[in-house]
Amino acid sequence: MSVPTLHNSAQPGDFARTVLMPGDPLRSQFIAQTYLKDAQLVNNVRGIQGYTGTYQGKRVSVMASGMGMPTMGIYSYELFNFYGVEQIIRVGSAGMMDQKLQLRSIVAAQSAYSNSNYGIQFGFQGNLAPCASFDLLLAAKAEADRMGVTLAVGPVFSSDMFYNKTQPNPLEVLGKLGVLATEMEAYALYLNAAAAGKKALALLTISDNPFTGESLGSQAVRETFTQMMEIALAIA
Repeated sequence: MSVPTLHNSAQPGDFARTVLMPGDPLRSQFIAQTYLKDAQLVNNVRGIQGYTGTYQGKRVSVMASGMGMPTMGIYSYELFNFYGVEQIIRVGSAGMMDQKLQLRSIVAAQSAYSNSNYGIQFGFQGNLAPCASFDLLLAAKAEADRMGVTLAVGPVFSSDMFYNKTQPNPLEVLGKLGVLATEMEAYALYLNAAAAGKKALALLTISDNPFTGESLGSQAVRETFTQMMEIALAIA
């Protein structure tokens, strides 16, 4: 496939080497307007806003992924394979599974477990638990330490279902295995990165607790997770 694609109107060279990827297009817009100098809108197909600008002299892009592994699968695949992007840093929200965490805690996803069939396409019939780029993970931990921010590092659960009625509850099962948080995109991102020989990392801020119902509002999720965004931009 050539560029532009069916899902992305950007031209060759419009994206930087590093793309920050939130789920919400409005969070993409917020990051671009808040942090990037001379940010230019390079994609707005289906409202999935993508921008490229500079941060502290580095060329950086930010584009939304939408919700769930199918859309993350499409956009990260095209960025890695058609637009020359070398690394994608997901900057998203997650539900707390480790009850030692708190709302606004920041998690770096060392690996991703899933109940999705997304991995079947890669030809392995067993269970996959793809991992983050070690270089990006190490850099994120070092930057968090420099900022004085506690970064929880460990596995996350990428679910195909937000409203999960499965019994037994997979969150309870996986929580006992040390899984820190639940979200919906990292598994597909990590597999696409591995298949393309590229780098990926998911940085996640805790927005809710599925066990207690405690949660933040959508505007707070979009505009106040700045420490996570600043870690990602520093290592871009």
